[in-house]
Amino acid sequence: MKSNIKLKVEFLGTGTSQGVPVVACDCEVCRSADPKDTRLRSALFVEVNGHKIVIDAGPDFRQQMLRIGLRKLDAIFLTHEHTDHIFGLDDIRAFNWVQKHPTDIYAEKRVQNSIKRVFDYVFEENKYPGIPQMNLHLVENKPFSLNGIEVIPVRGFHHKLPVFGFRLGTLAYLTDVNRVEPEEQQKLLGLDVLIVNALRFEKHISHFNLEEALELIDRVKPKRAYLTHVSHLMGKHEDVQQQLPGHVSLAYDGLKLEL
Repeated sequence: MKSNIKLKVEFLGTGTSQGVPVVACDCEVCRSADPKDTRLRSALFVEVNGHKIVIDAGPDFRQQMLRIGLRKLDAIFLTHEHTDHIFGLDDIRAFNWVQKHPTDIYAEKRVQNSIKRVFDYVFEENKYPGIPQMNLHLVENKPFSLNGIEVIPVRGFHHKLPVFGFRLGTLAYLTDVNRVEPEEQQKLLGLDVLIVNALRFEKHISHFNLEEALELIDRVKPKRAYLTHVSHLMGKHEDVQQQLPGHVSLAYDGLKLEL
């Protein structure tokens, strides 16, 4: 798949639902002085032909937005409804105030229902002043357009929970998956960059471990791959990186790419 899409990417967070360091943990990773071993909850910033998108908005969303100094937000894509991926949505209020309009949120129906439950005050008939403003857009397993830019959802499974990854041009982002069916893997061919979760070395019920992530990378053959949603159980960044193939990198918070 050829593309004239120009992308700028920054990893907002590359950690698990607990982040790294983990509260009350005294392991060598959680005590590491290497900033690459400090991981906020997983999320990605993508600028596509000037349009600014965030994929997932977990509890660290506010901190992540302040860190990159974002002043304009065109859309948020949500992979699924777990706490570490949606619980920062209240903080879109600041963008609503600055941009004078609601934030466009792209999610499948089940995820939208969770948002309406968790953030019920947003959708009440008599709204409290100053609450977040959201425009919910339905994502199904078919391409959709965002300001003329084609977005291709990629279905994966987080144990038994269906989740979405997203392909934009020659970039694809998959997190919180432990299974991607062969027909969905076809959507990942011809990539310059694949970002995929790799939780740890040992197998896990709902996430790829390192071996499984590398197997997917080998099957779809992106030019480069980056591993995210990394647990403290994976080990220290410097040690793990030395064990990876040359075209695969362990991502870290603040890492920037241009495609």
